[in-house]
Amino acid sequence: MFSGGALGIVAQRLLVDYLFAHSPVVRLEADTETGNVAEQRSLEKAGFTREGVMHAVGFRDGQ
Repeated sequence: MFSGGALGIVAQRLLVDYLFAHSPVVRLEADTETGNVAEQRSLEKAGFTREGVMHAVGFRDGQ
């Protein structure tokens, strides 16, 4: 049985594998909010590589 986090990682990996196998994509990108460390870890476990951090690119709660 998978925990909630592990299930999300499996789902992300399956989606990545599917897209590479069945579409012409050669690169996938994902982003999260800076403070969403759990999702960042999940993406890394699913095979994504952190390449940078974008600052001040969106609004949340009026900021």
